[in-house]
Amino acid sequence: MDTSSRSAAGRAGGIPGASRPLRIFVVENHEDTRFLLVLLLEQLGHTVFSAPSLGEALAELPSARCDVLISDIGLPDGNGWELMTQLGDERPRYAIAMSGFGMSSDRRRSLGVGYRHHLLKPVEPNQIERLLDEAAAELGEPHA
Repeated sequence: MDTSSRSAAGRAGGIPGASRPLRIFVVENHEDTRFLLVLLLEQLGHTVFSAPSLGEALAELPSARCDVLISDIGLPDGNGWELMTQLGDERPRYAIAMSGFGMSSDRRRSLGVGYRHHLLKPVEPNQIERLLDEAAAELGEPHA
């Protein structure tokens, strides 16, 4: 299992954080990309869980009680669209798709299964930070 449960106690090196800490689940099969995304999110003060595949995400995500899902669409054992569909009511209320698939039909499909945004890779860190600020404002109070 590749799921990590890491939490940043504060803002490392004075890096500004989101309006409130979020619990974020990252699904990304490319190890370096996953590592860098988790690192960025932790530096912003969020608690981050991660998985490299659809199967591991389905097994771990419901019990993680996350606010936000950030998922790659292309996964080794399925795709991010299947992930959203299979999670059903157990999915986080705010979800962001990341993909190399950038056709308008791909974006429509992502929005159709419940992703709030479909970002084309490579994703800029400030783009993620802006969307997480939006998520924090929309979701309100943190989990107890």
